[in-house]
Amino acid sequence: MISADILGERARLTPEKTALVYVSTGERLSYAELNRRAGLAARVWTEVCGLSKGDRVGILAHNSVEFLEAFFAAAKSGVVLVPLSTRATPHELEFIVRDSGMKALAFEEEHRGTAEALRKTIRLAHWIALGGGSSVDLSYPRFKGQLVAAKGEFARCEPEDLLCLLYTSGTTGKPKGVMIPHRMAAWNAYNTVVSWQLREDDISPVFTPLYHAGGLSAFLMPILTIGGTIVLHRGFDPSEIWRTIEQERCTVVLGVPTIFKLLMEAPEFATADLHHVRWFISGGAPLPLYIIEAYQRRGVAFKQGYGLTEVGVNCFAMIVEESVRKPGSIGKPMMLTEARLVNAEGRDVAAGEVGELWLRGPHVSKGYWNNPEATRAALDSDGWFHTGDQARRDEEGFYYIAGRTKDMFISGGVNVYPAEIEGELLQHPAVQDAAVIGVEHPTWGEAGVAFVVTRPGHPVKAEELAEFLSVRLARYKIPREFVFIESLPRTPYGKVVKGELKSRYEKR
Repeated sequence: MISADILGERARLTPEKTALVYVSTGERLSYAELNRRAGLAARVWTEVCGLSKGDRVGILAHNSVEFLEAFFAAAKSGVVLVPLSTRATPHELEFIVRDSGMKALAFEEEHRGTAEALRKTIRLAHWIALGGGSSVDLSYPRFKGQLVAAKGEFARCEPEDLLCLLYTSGTTGKPKGVMIPHRMAAWNAYNTVVSWQLREDDISPVFTPLYHAGGLSAFLMPILTIGGTIVLHRGFDPSEIWRTIEQERCTVVLGVPTIFKLLMEAPEFATADLHHVRWFISGGAPLPLYIIEAYQRRGVAFKQGYGLTEVGVNCFAMIVEESVRKPGSIGKPMMLTEARLVNAEGRDVAAGEVGELWLRGPHVSKGYWNNPEATRAALDSDGWFHTGDQARRDEEGFYYIAGRTKDMFISGGVNVYPAEIEGELLQHPAVQDAAVIGVEHPTWGEAGVAFVVTRPGHPVKAEELAEFLSVRLARYKIPREFVFIESLPRTPYGKVVKGELKSRYEKR
């Protein structure tokens, strides 16, 4: 049977191996101890709160041991976990709390204000204070401390039972709750171990938010599946991350382009001891080549991956030698992953041509919670998930992401993919960040507008950027306008919110 209780299975096999190092407190937990704590958390949900299999419980917290306890408690008990963004407002979270139908919300003290604001508009059976709380809260530490003796088995979890609801960032409207079944989480873990060739001696830092699919599934689940060690950071601190990569002798490091850029700009980047790192890997957004090259100059391999919350965060793989020979590629589909590139009529395109990427396999979600229309639009009757990403495949079968279908615009009858332009802009020494959108144009139908963040002390004019691009891109791809701003609006996982940029432009 496929179950997401990876922690329980690994604790049975290698109980004394170190599973988790929590940087904030210095705790080092074996698989047996972390599994014991997760079991107690599951009993808090079921025995104290009276939650049953299928009931939803939310968690509002930064990365912590308690967060992992809650996640694996869901894997054991059948209670469905709903992670909430710590960056969202009470107004934004209210929609998710109502839409998910959660019965309880666990929150840490730092987010008590948000919980109190939600309490004024929503009635839940339990408000669970992870740090202890007031008299009106259920005290998670107190009840967990009382549950010492082992009790009977939890409800059996079947492969298609839900493990969690992961809500999308809502860049194009209201967030959608992606239904993650046990089967999906387990297959993503198994497949990543095999296709990425992870090892039991691998040590990996996790500093991306656990409330996001990438934080929970990209490396956490696979590393624990093979019996490696996770080094958990509460948040993102470049100096702390470089320090722990050295001290804990991390071997595989996952991040997103924004994070790797910030790590590259930290002073520790030039001197950090990286001889024990097998490779770095980036996902979540297109990765500029200059970042790959900077890490390669430090003597380490740098790979690029691809995935979506809806299809499992890891869907492609490549070996180290291929990452050098094929910079910019996301690799080939992982084992047990089928991929197609299709045109607007749903027909396969030839090698070298751009088409929408469709994926199928045991790592695909069940669709969207309470949203059958969105599910039908994305997941067809043959099991293919339509990702909305444009990609091309070369003659050797390596894939390259061209950009989002919704980001593409047509200028003078020709398709233009902003990701390509952004990648070139980021190579200019004065450009720190950049995003390109398509807007209406009286002559060409649509034309590009580039939003540019310059490096401190490096002013640059629009004419200079246009000239810089003119020797790198065809004329029709060069933005007709450059808008200089202080920062780009981004989701918690680093994706640019282009809808907001378009609104800003239209208001101008």
